[in-house]
This record gives sequence, structure tokens and C-alpha cells, in this order.
Amino acid sequence: MSFPWANHYAPKHPLMRWLDEKLPLPRLVYNAVGAGYPVPRNLNYFWNFGVLSGAALGIQLITGIILAMHYAANGLVAFDSVEHIMRDVNSGWMLRYAHANGASFFFIVVYLHIFRGLYYGSYKAPREMVWLLGLVIFLLMMATAFMGYVLPWGQMSFWGAKVITGLFGAIPVVGGPIQTWLLGGFAPDNAALNRFFSLHYLLPFVIAAVIILHIWALHIPGSNNPTGVDVKGPQDTVPFHPYYTAKDGFGLGVFLLLYCGMLFFAPNYMGHPDNYIAANPLSTPAHIVPEWYFWPFYAILRAFTFDIWFIPAKLLGVIAMFASILLLFFLPWLDKSPVRSGNYRPAFKKFFVLLVIDVLILGYCGGAPAEEPYVMISQLAAAYYFAHFLIILPIVSKLEKPLPLPNSITEAVLAKSGQA
Repeated sequence: MSFPWANHYAPKHPLMRWLDEKLPLPRLVYNAVGAGYPVPRNLNYFWNFGVLSGAALGIQLITGIILAMHYAANGLVAFDSVEHIMRDVNSGWMLRYAHANGASFFFIVVYLHIFRGLYYGSYKAPREMVWLLGLVIFLLMMATAFMGYVLPWGQMSFWGAKVITGLFGAIPVVGGPIQTWLLGGFAPDNAALNRFFSLHYLLPFVIAAVIILHIWALHIPGSNNPTGVDVKGPQDTVPFHPYYTAKDGFGLGVFLLLYCGMLFFAPNYMGHPDNYIAANPLSTPAHIVPEWYFWPFYAILRAFTFDIWFIPAKLLGVIAMFASILLLFFLPWLDKSPVRSGNYRPAFKKFFVLLVIDVLILGYCGGAPAEEPYVMISQLAAAYYFAHFLIILPIVSKLEKPLPLPNSITEAVLAKSGQA
């Protein structure tokens, strides 16, 4: 399909012509995120969160590399090295808070990015690979964040590492050896701290590599849009630059305002006070919780309080926690509806709202103590979570009657502006 507005990259300066001939990187950027890339003309601000996720990763890489220059991955001095960064390194307090809060904001924009994809059907054909690679990025983020949370070597760091690695001990026969292999011993210590630091440094670059594949896979079918209708012609698209670079720039400005507000005025709001106490293997905190972005999955883990047949409750919780993420890989084939966008699926829209509320409830219960009524609420919310994807979504996709779709993206845009 040809796009009249899409000018081919034509460098004018002799140096740029030479570079284009030898290593055409400017041409690649122009065609990937510049005026040569056609994008549906009706994308709303929910499409900003992909770019914001990339910006958050950039913040994490820059601050993380600088922090690594001053951090010591040794059980005897790790906690003190973090305090050294906070008190003695020039602007160290800002770098440390920027990194810690950057992780939270990274997860915020990624969760919004995922739920946008769920609502608008961005996991459906022909974008299944985009969705699958996005989930791989999400899993890598979770692994990176967990290992990063261990590094300050405070009370919550130490006991969080012990609890989470202890989950592998629930696996029959091989669980114990796997746990010992992960920790490099029988409890979190120098070996665990060293390998977690090494992997925490490495994995963000793996994430960046998978993001390149994610964007590459997106450019093959092109972006989805709020109507879910395929691009029919040049009239349905605009060039990415300047239209969406400007829109993404505005979104980035709002993101940085909120991020800096948290960074400078409430830097410890999303942290845990126990992590300002040095790790003590002989003193267990009263309430061990992971970071907030793991709470929904932690609630699912703790929802199983009884054995089923020969399967112990702990193993059931571990299986359910991992299954809650892995089932998302099968979503493109669980939802059989030919309509992508939730805007035209009235029954799906109602259940989607219930899913969002359900995940928020799971998050709240995951951060609450493991006692009633939170355990019972977690059990009900976890049951609905799995029922939504495995029972409700397949049934709704077959039985619901979608609303009439517009004939084209342009028709939907003109109808919304009252020009149709």
C-alpha cells in the first residue's frame, strides 16, 4: 500500500548520503519512528504508554549504571554501601530514589500498556507475536525487579529473597536442589547477593533487546487502533512524525512531572520502612511483603491454604501464581471474537471492568496481612481471575453480539468529529 504523504528518505548533506550508503541507520530511524512510518490517525493517549515504558527503561539503565559504580555486592557492606550512596556520593540520594521510584513508574506504565492491549484486542491476529514478546518483557521485568529489591540488603530484601526463592522448594524432588542452586547456599548470603547483582545488571539489556524485537514485530502488521478496524488506505493514516512524536512528547512531559513529584516530595511512599533496617537472619519481620507491583500475584500465591488430594497448598499456590501469568500467553487463542476493540463489544466491556476491579482487589489483599478476611477475599478474587480468562472470555467471545463496526478508520474519525 502506497502512502502519498510518506516521502522516501533522501539525505541532502554529502556526509549523510555517505552514511546512508555505508550504514543506513538514519534511514532505519526515519522508517521506524519518523515521517516514513504510517500510523492509524485515531490513536488516543492510551497508545502513549509504549513510549513511556521505553523512557522508564532508559531512566533505569542510566541511574542503575551510575549506582553500580558505588554499590558493593557483599553481605557485610551492601547495606552500608547504599547508605554511602545516599549520604556521601554527590546527588547519590537523587540517583537512588530515581532508580527505586523509576521501577514503580516503569511497572505503572507497563500495567496500563497491558490493560490497553487487553481492552482494544491488541493480542489478536495479526499481532500475536507482539503480544507474546510483550509478555516476555514483562516476565524479564519481574525477574529484574525482584533481584534489584534484594540488593539494598535490608530486612525486607533479605526475607523477601528467602520467601520467594523458597517457593522453588515447594517443587517435589528437585525443589530443594533448585533453591540451593539459586541461592548458592542454604540461605541468602554473599553468593546470592553476587549473582543477583550480576543478573540485575545484565537483564535490563536483555529487556532492551527484546523490546527491539517487540517493535520490529509491531512494524510488520502495523499498530492497532481504538476501532480495531484494519487500515484500508492512505486516508486512514498519518506519519508518525510529527503527529505522534508531538503527542508522545506531551505524554512524556506529564509522566516526568508525576515522576519528579514522587521523586522529590514522596520518595519513600512506595517503599517499605523495614528496608532501612540492616538484614538480620535472626529477626523475622512481622509482615513480609514484596514490592507493590507483585501484590496481585502474591495474593494468588497465598490464596491456597489447604491441600488438594496429594498436592500441598504451598505447591498449589506456586503453580497458580505462575499460571496467572502464563495463561496470558494463550489469550490470542482463548478469545475467539472476530471484533478486536472493546468499544464494540458491550458484554466484553462489562467483564473487562470486573477484571480491572478484581486485579485491584488482588493487589490490595497481596499487601495486607495473611489473615481473614483478606485470605478469603484473595481466594474469591483469584477464582474470578482464572474464570475470566478460561471460562467467561471464551463464552462471551462466542455468544455476544458486537455493535456495528465502522467501514474504515476515517469514517469513525469523521463521525466522532461530527463531519460524517
